Amino acid sequence: MAVDIAHRRYIIRTLAFMAGYVAINIAAITGAFDNATAPGSYLLALVVAAPVAGQLWATLALMHDSDEYVRRLTANRFIVASGLAMVLFSAWGFMESFADAPHVPGWMIYPLFWACFGVSAPFVRSSR
Repeated sequence: MAVDIAHRRYIIRTLAFMAGYVAINIAAITGAFDNATAPGSYLLALVVAAPVAGQLWATLALMHDSDEYVRRLTANRFIVASGLAMVLFSAWGFMESFADAPHVPGWMIYPLFWACFGVSAPFVRSSR
């Protein structure tokens, strides 16, 4: 029962934070911030990053609010996804430096992490 409540809260929190993330990015894509200059442009970058921090907090809150099995399983998946994302992003960075691969912006680590989480989660099925 507590797990259902924890997952429901996680989904609501994630949807809320990602709605803000999407709204800010849609505004940026459509040119709402094209004339932003420092320090406003720096503030905008921090505002866009805030929902990312919030969504990561939502994941940590899910782990905190869940039973020990779900907590450990989610933590293991989080660790594997973090490692994969760091390896892949570092490898791409080296390819940029040494092989003239096209540049990938640093903010792409966030969607890469969640892609790695989704791909690796079915393989991390134990809380050991």
